[in-house]
Amino acid sequence: KQWYQRRVAITAGGETLTKFQSDCSTVDPTARAALLENSDVIASKHAAAASSGQTAAPSADEKINLHFVAFVRVDGYMYELDGRKPNAVSWGPCQSDELLSKAARTCQAYMACDPQEMRFTVVALSKTD
Repeated sequence: KQWYQRRVAITAGGETLTKFQSDCSTVDPTARAALLENSDVIASKHAAAASSGQTAAPSADEKINLHFVAFVRVDGYMYELDGRKPNAVSWGPCQSDELLSKAARTCQAYMACDPQEMRFTVVALSKTD
């Protein structure tokens, strides 16, 4: 299987995440989302983590290695959305069933620019039938 098609078991750590994982283990994705949205404990812990140790945001021109980008399909084209760039970057035509594979190839191309760099995460969000 290709790397982006594998499912990886994630083991939660700590009482809050362990309980959340247990609560989610028997419900569908919509119910999981509701559990997350309505969890006062997780919201409180998130707020505490988000407000502690914050540093000033860097300027838009500063070179940053750690940031988020998104690949989306709009009107038959794949675009890269990167808050550091003034506009979306078009990666060309893209059929609806190609977005994941084209985005994965683009990520691989970026990763090949610095093969020693290990600080990256890839997340795919999709609809279910």
